[in-house]
This record gives sequence, structure tokens and C-alpha cells, in this order.
Amino acid sequence: MSLDQIRQAIRDELEAMRLSGARRQDLSLHACKRLFFDLGIRPSIVAVRDLTQTGSASDIPKDIDHFWERVRGAARVKIGAGSIPKALEDKAGELLGALFEEAVTHARTTLDDEREAFQQQVAAADQRTRDAQIRLGASEEAIRRSEQRAEAAWEKVRALETEMSNAAMHGNVHHETLQATVQRLDQDNEALRQRLDKETATNAALRDRIDALHVEMRHSTEHYAQQIKDAIAEAERRVKPMLVELDSLRNMAATYQSGVREASRKEFEFIQQVATAKARGDRLDAQLREQSDEVDALTKDVATLRQQQGIPPEVAALICSLAESGRLSVDELKNIGTAADGHVTLPLRCPKCEEGEPELSQVDHRFELQCPECDHSSGPGDSRLEAVRRFLSTDTVTTSA
Repeated sequence: MSLDQIRQAIRDELEAMRLSGARRQDLSLHACKRLFFDLGIRPSIVAVRDLTQTGSASDIPKDIDHFWERVRGAARVKIGAGSIPKALEDKAGELLGALFEEAVTHARTTLDDEREAFQQQVAAADQRTRDAQIRLGASEEAIRRSEQRAEAAWEKVRALETEMSNAAMHGNVHHETLQATVQRLDQDNEALRQRLDKETATNAALRDRIDALHVEMRHSTEHYAQQIKDAIAEAERRVKPMLVELDSLRNMAATYQSGVREASRKEFEFIQQVATAKARGDRLDAQLREQSDEVDALTKDVATLRQQQGIPPEVAALICSLAESGRLSVDELKNIGTAADGHVTLPLRCPKCEEGEPELSQVDHRFELQCPECDHSSGPGDSRLEAVRRFLSTDTVTTSA
């Protein structure tokens, strides 16, 4: 049987004695007996305490001393009972006394060492206890803070649940509002579509009237030009003979003094006729310039109307406002194309630097709006509407200088 097995057997015996009602001293004495006689181990405080699991640092040394008293008493009885000579008995007694004193001295030394070790263990245990108490306090504080954080988290969760329910309620209200708005916009869209059809028919009639006016204007222009040309030719036809006659009269004045007054009178009349013809030519020229200005204005109006392509101003203004606010997608702008370009108003100032006056350019049927001050550009677009929308929106580009 191994040493550990023997120790376990001793512990079982001591446990049986404890269950049967044995006292602490009896348990300590039994442990000392088994250690000393069976295992050959000198009983110590640590060994006895390890087996009995009971007793204090002052009780176990008393039990060990009691065990040694009983051992010494048993030894004296055995020695005294033998039939040996008196001198040998005295020598044996002295020897046993010396051995006993030596054993007591050694036992006391061992006891002091074991007591010191036990006290160190007790001090270490006390230190561990204090450390454990400190850790326990820290743990309780951490638990308290955790509970506070958990309570705050629960408060936050409850607040978030309240906000979620309010958001859900507001979402339902916004959804109903959105549906009503969509229905209203559908109705407005239908009304605008009907109005657009009416305006389209009206614009078709206006376009026919404009074409007729354009034809009449061309005929009137040709007629006025022909009249001006005839007036100039008539003036030249009448002035040339007068100049020839004036020259002949001047030549005749040197020879005929009598005809000077008549020649002077005719010259004055001829000059008046020339001035009259010139004044008439100036009036016709001014009338021609006025007619040309009217023709240019009508031409610009015709070009503007052709660019507007029959879109009513209200519808065009709505489309422009939707484009400037960024509510029209790229596909919708492509579908509109250049239909609303005649109603598009170019911005007076650059939205980025607020100083430059934007300039519109058209290259290869693509429009681009650019600021000459900060080079802020809309990039090439398919229509003036798209160029203005991209120039005013936040997703525009800036060309490098």
C-alpha cells in the first residue's frame, strides 16, 4: 500500500471516529499514533491538521505533547517491569531520560518551526482573505456599476421603444399624407394634361397664324424694298437731267449776262427739288430701317415660338421649377429634351462664386453653361434645361483652368 493510500485510510478512520462522536483530542491522538507507529513520521502540527481537519494552532501542540507523555509513560512501564540489574536499569533510565530530553528538545524545535510555518500560513491566509475582501468590494462595486449601466440601458431601450412607436405612428400619418398627395398630384397631372391638349391645339392655330404673318411680312418687305428702289431710281432720273441742265446754264452765264437771274432761279429750284428728293429718300430709308427692325423682332419671336414648340408658359414654368429643385431625374430630362428650352431662363449669377455671369455655349447640338470667373461648369447636356439644372445642382463639375 502506498503512502497516499495509507493517509487516505487514516482520514477515513478519523472521519468514522468523528461521526461516532469522538472529540478533537481523540482524533489528534489517533492521528499521532498512526503517523508515528505505522508511517514512522514524527507528528507535527501540519501533518496532524492535514489528517484531522480540525483544531487550532494552540490546541494541536497540546495534543502532540499529550501523545508524547503517553508514549513516555508507556516506555517507563515497560522498562520498570523487566528483571534486569539495578545498575543496568539506572543506566537504561539515564539513557532513556537523555533520549527523552533530546527528543523533547528536538520536538520543541520542530514545534517552533512548524508553529512559525503555521503562523506564516495563517498570515498568508489572512492576507489572501484581505485581498479577497478587497476584490469582493471591487466586484460588488463593479456589479453596482453594471447594474446602474443595465438600468440606464433599460431606460434607453424603453425610450427607444417609445420613439419607435411614435416613429411608426408618424410614419403611418406620413404614408396617408403621401397617398393623399399622390392622388392630388395625379388629379393635377390629369388637369394639366387636358390643359396641355387645349394649349397644343391653340398653339397649332397660332403657329398657322404666325406662318401667315411671316408670309405677309415677307411680301410687305419686298414691296417696301421695291418702292424704295423705285423712289431712288426716280430721284436719280430727275436729278441727272437737272445737273446736266445746271452745268449748261453755268456755261451759258459766262456768255449771257442777261440769263443769270433766270439761271439762278432755276438752280435754286433744282436744288430744292434735289433736297426734296433727298429728304424723301431719307424718309424711305428710315422707314426701311423700321421695317427691318420689325422684321428682325418678328423673326426672333418666330424663332422663340418655334423653340417653345407649343408648350404653355405655365407648364414650362412648372417644368423649369421642378428641374431647378432637382425633382426631375436624368431619364425625365432626356424625355423632355429641348421642348422647354424656349422658356428656360439662364441664371444671372454663378451659385458657387456668386460673382460670375454664366455663359451658354452650344457645340454639336449639346449645351453647356459655364462661369467665366471660377470655371464652374454644368458639363455637356442634351438641352438648355438639363444644363441649367446641372449648373444649379450640387452634382455639377468644375473644369480645370
